[in-house]
Amino acid sequence: MSAAGLPPPSCALEADAGRTVLHLQGAWRLAALPTLWPRLRALPLAPGIAVDGSALAELDSAAALALLWALQQAGADPERVDWRGFDGAPARVLLDTARRQSHRVPQLALPPRPPLPALGKEVLSLGRLLRGHLAFFGLTCAALGALLVRPRLLRVKELFAQIQHCLLEAIPVVALVTLLIGVTIAYLLGLQAEKYGANIFVVDGVGIGMTREFAPIIVAVIVAGRSGAAFTAQLGAMRLTEETDAIHTLGLSPAQVLVVPRVLALVLALPLLVFVGDVVGILGAMLVADPMLGITPATFLERLRGALDLDHVWVGLGKAPVFALAIALIGCRMGMNVGRDTRAVGLATTSTVVQSIVAVILLDAAFAVLFQHLGI
Repeated sequence: MSAAGLPPPSCALEADAGRTVLHLQGAWRLAALPTLWPRLRALPLAPGIAVDGSALAELDSAAALALLWALQQAGADPERVDWRGFDGAPARVLLDTARRQSHRVPQLALPPRPPLPALGKEVLSLGRLLRGHLAFFGLTCAALGALLVRPRLLRVKELFAQIQHCLLEAIPVVALVTLLIGVTIAYLLGLQAEKYGANIFVVDGVGIGMTREFAPIIVAVIVAGRSGAAFTAQLGAMRLTEETDAIHTLGLSPAQVLVVPRVLALVLALPLLVFVGDVVGILGAMLVADPMLGITPATFLERLRGALDLDHVWVGLGKAPVFALAIALIGCRMGMNVGRDTRAVGLATTSTVVQSIVAVILLDAAFAVLFQHLGI
């Protein structure tokens, strides 16, 4: 039998008459050791085991040594192992020879993977990803520039359909999450403020924190997991069913037809969602402030008017379009470049959510440093 026609090697444990038997199958050769060795190490081998080689198609010295080492590391003595199916076969002679010489050969060990090549590979992969996002950003800017020159290129129906998906349908989940976040922040701040009689300063912390940081970040994360993933799934499915190729065939630009409406819709929707998050988050804090801290709604609103400067509100709202642009670009780009199989669509959707959340956090950190330098 030729090497190409040999059955693949395998090993499995079975119970036979109260004894554990290791069954060997296929061609056990040097080339198969990278696969066989981890399998052997993963099996629960134990002293008193029996080895059945009646289904072996081939056995070479390297594979025989690996088998002996696996048995020895499990505490089994090769001299006491019940060897079955090896009698009168060349494999038994080879196995006996390997057993006699095993102490002279270094134990099999996979070489450790050097960390620097693996790190370099990840850095190169990250560089290619960022370069692809930057190129897609340029493509989107060109499509938006063409839209300024020829406004009739805008797909108005698609734009409003995306606004409905990104804005109107997202309001309930955004309101629910930000309401609970407002309640939680007020509760935690109140626990500490009560110790020093500084209950009223909870209003300051909730107002500034929600409008400046919490609402933009939380809403952007919600949108990344909702709309960003939806963009990737939609465009990936269209690519899978060759709808994007059909758009090319009709002489239309997929960027104008598919990408621009989604980018514009999300850039318009996210600031409005952040505003909803601001209002509902502060409302949640006000609901818990009265029973827990004795701050009535009238007192809460009066303090909020004096403590919350509009600059904090504008800072939070100003971040939103940038977050939206990053989420929309990542979602659309991953969908437009997905592989042509269903598994690739799922992987791209997961990657979109992770990349979008990381991008939002990095952008927020950059904004924090920038506003600190500007004194805002």
